[in-house]
Amino acid sequence: MGETVGLIVNPAAGRDIRRLTGGASVVDNYAKRRVAECVLEGLTSVPDPPTALVMPDTARIAASAAEEVPDAETALLDLAIEGSAADTRRAAARFREEADAIVVLGGDGTSRDTALECGEVPLVSVSTGTNNVVPTAVDGTVAGAAAALVATGAVEEQDVTYRHGMVEAHTASGETVTGLASVELSNRSFIGTRATLDPADLAGGIVSRANPADIGLSSVAGAIASLAPDDSGAIGLRLVDPDLAPRTGRAIVAPGVVAGVGIEDQRHLAEGESMTVDVEEGVVGADGERELELVDELVEFRSAERGPRLVSVATLFEAAAGTGVFED
Repeated sequence: MGETVGLIVNPAAGRDIRRLTGGASVVDNYAKRRVAECVLEGLTSVPDPPTALVMPDTARIAASAAEEVPDAETALLDLAIEGSAADTRRAAARFREEADAIVVLGGDGTSRDTALECGEVPLVSVSTGTNNVVPTAVDGTVAGAAAALVATGAVEEQDVTYRHGMVEAHTASGETVTGLASVELSNRSFIGTRATLDPADLAGGIVSRANPADIGLSSVAGAIASLAPDDSGAIGLRLVDPDLAPRTGRAIVAPGVVAGVGIEDQRHLAEGESMTVDVEEGVVGADGERELELVDELVEFRSAERGPRLVSVATLFEAAAGTGVFED
């Protein structure tokens, strides 16, 4: 097949309860299909375009996009789908063996599911989700062109990608929750609608990046410290009622929600270092979505051993500008 770019589109991204209760933007399937079409057009920007290997989805978003872009060479990944996050993970595992680059359309959750299985294949993560800390708000055509430049070797991969950290929570009973930007501990007793909405629910957790411009726990950590996505280690936090806290800050805790938070403890955790919390009752989540209910559990938070390799789009095009790849 030659050089190949895998394309993952999550039809569920950008459609959770935060678009109703907060200020999260709505990205419907039509908009995602248009972005996917632009990605495929972007692949044709290099002299010998790579083939797009498209993950099937329940809404036929990517497959429909392929039909609308006849100039792009496309193939449908042979994969049985069930309409869950497992589809993304199984597609990413296939792309680990069959693709030279991957374009992901979704939010933090979709990027995380891809990162867990894609190995060393470079990712171009495009924001079409609700929680968009990691995915970039980049035009689909630009994203497709970036993936094509990486896949075809027009730029040196090591010069235009960086290793994004990941973080984990491990329970004494053997459960693990992995996050790309953050793993959160809430004092809620049930998962419910999954989305973390109320700042009073946050009890702490761990982040792989900290910046006030991020969303969720990464924004909370960024109120008093900074951690770049490719910095080593992580930041662990314990949060309390602002009236009882030694330090307070304001943060973007969810799309459309800015609130004051009380920071009881915030510390940098070096590689191999962890923070443990005794939880009487609560829920651990990842990247803004609650996942695991806990009762009388000891939880250890730490950085993961290895995160995904993300493409820096701006750096990539600077590197490509002098190569002549765009000259006719």
